[in-house]
Amino acid sequence: MAEPLDAAQAALAAEHAAVYGYGVLGGRLSGARAAEAHDALTAHRSRRDSLARTVRDLGGSPVAAAPAYALPFAVPDTSSALRLATELEDRVAGVYSDLVRAAQGPLRQEAAAALREAAVRAVRWRGGSVAFPGLAERPSAPVPPAST
Repeated sequence: MAEPLDAAQAALAAEHAAVYGYGVLGGRLSGARAAEAHDALTAHRSRRDSLARTVRDLGGSPVAAAPAYALPFAVPDTSSALRLATELEDRVAGVYSDLVRAAQGPLRQEAAAALREAAVRAVRWRGGSVAFPGLAERPSAPVPPAST
């Protein structure tokens, strides 16, 4: 299990990437979707700033944002912008899932709230939900045959 400081740093790094990603995709959206992206950007900035304080409170030095981030795919249009928004939220949910496992008390509650918010945004962008937001799908291990 990760230490709370390491998990908080990973969540902070994911928030930096989400802020960057929303800056990219926001220019590819219009109308209600652009407003949704702006709201998400504002939420991620707020979480980023809160996590920086959390990292300092845990005795660490907050990881800095990179000047740029490699996107997982090209984002030339609305469709790809929606896919990117979904990907960003899924990634953020994943790191908050790790922080929920690593933390206790108020930090754990805050991480769970952030996980829930990212999962809800991902559902809106995706147009549907997943079974366990924040948990990567893993192939199941082969089941050994029953002994006779």
